[in-house]
Amino acid sequence: MHTQSNPEEKTSSTIETRTLDVMVDVEPMVILALALGPGVFWAWYFYHRDKFEPEPAALVIKIFLLGVLVTFPVAFIEGLFGLFIVSQLVKGVIVAPVVEEYGKFWVVRRFAYRNVEFDEPMDGIVYAASAALGLASLENVLYVFAAYMTSPSLAIGTIIVRAIFSVPGHALFSSVWGYALGRARFMAAEQRKGVVLRGLVLAMVLHGIFNFLLFSADVVAYAMLIFILVLTPGLWILADRNIRSALRWRGRR
Repeated sequence: MHTQSNPEEKTSSTIETRTLDVMVDVEPMVILALALGPGVFWAWYFYHRDKFEPEPAALVIKIFLLGVLVTFPVAFIEGLFGLFIVSQLVKGVIVAPVVEEYGKFWVVRRFAYRNVEFDEPMDGIVYAASAALGLASLENVLYVFAAYMTSPSLAIGTIIVRAIFSVPGHALFSSVWGYALGRARFMAAEQRKGVVLRGLVLAMVLHGIFNFLLFSADVVAYAMLIFILVLTPGLWILADRNIRSALRWRGRR
């Protein structure tokens, strides 16, 4: 529930923030490194979950960088929708998940799926996570520096929160369609489209729920509790299940 702030509390908060900013005087290049760090770490994490036959590092990095680049057309398309859609909720819960997941999917489908190195279902998860974390890294830099313009301490807080939730969240959403794409690669041609489409739609829905809970946190009771205690663990459980399933397929070869 949103309540109106007491002016005295605002003044006290401002003094505390300014005091903390004196203590937390961080150079912009350090902030940049810290903002990029979570994306690199989580890319490393998903890369190393492929324990049987790790993908070529050069190709993984290429997909990561293409994920960074696809952020620009994704942002442009979201901006176009923004010209016709006034509601921030609709843009955040429907437009952003659909456009962002499809943008990441396009990168993997176009630049990794037909590569000879894409030779097991786990590869779909690795490349999906790489593309997702490329996009998430640039997005993170933008959010962190927007916070930095207000105060260094706010930037540090933004880095910490997004490193735990938003940045890996992109990889968790995309791992759903990545797993589907990896499975489809080794299915009969007539089955592939349905499997991939279901995975892509599920990723978009999960991304939308994630954003909806964040949008609702200030006005809907327990939305943040659901986000932290139900959705986030559920995403990790789903990703881990898909990774284990993909690795079992490799073990049966």
